[in-house]
Amino acid sequence: MDKQDKAVVVFSGGQDSTTCLFWALKKYKHVEVVTFDYNQRHQEEIGVAKEIANDLGVKHHILDMSLLNQLAPNALTRDDIEVKEGEDGELPSTFVPGRNLLFLSFATILAKQIDAKHIITGVCETDFSGYPDCRDVFIKSLNVTLNLSMDDEFVVHTPLMWLDKAETWELADQLNAFDYVREHTLTCYNGVRGDGCGECPACKLRQNGLEQYLEKRTEEGSH
Repeated sequence: MDKQDKAVVVFSGGQDSTTCLFWALKKYKHVEVVTFDYNQRHQEEIGVAKEIANDLGVKHHILDMSLLNQLAPNALTRDDIEVKEGEDGELPSTFVPGRNLLFLSFATILAKQIDAKHIITGVCETDFSGYPDCRDVFIKSLNVTLNLSMDDEFVVHTPLMWLDKAETWELADQLNAFDYVREHTLTCYNGVRGDGCGECPACKLRQNGLEQYLEKRTEEGSH
């Protein structure tokens, strides 16, 4: 199979990466997913990712990235650090320095091994909580660096880069994956699947987007 037809999706089992997986399955003949185990607060995330990959019939790679936990203690990797939104221009306590740099680098090394040209990630500049490694300029810069480092021509795709959460729900709906994404994914920082705990920053963002999209869908349906 031509490498042009093969893709690797950076996959956490959350709303964004699962929407990206459905997007990739529509575009490419062969798709594999990679999940990174960095001792995140909820090992449930790994379990959810496994289940979805199995459900959708894609090969699932799980890579040990526990070094990230040692280097960058934060609220996603330590139970004793509170999940807090950024205040006074500071980054949220959930920011993991270098995470997307490392994840995309390893995903591209994997792509090289399986002879895939495309790497897909669900990063987004619209709802990115101020994370510097979710910006379009960073992804484009890293794409150039990865190609130079391996003397190859990979393409890093970011289908959600300019979408807000409501538009991400809309994309899932267009991909006929709305109900699946809503029921099976894990976005919640407290490890609750589906609509989540409703209290943490990730759940609030997801729920607000869902409500906005459902309102829009109802309005369009009534016309």
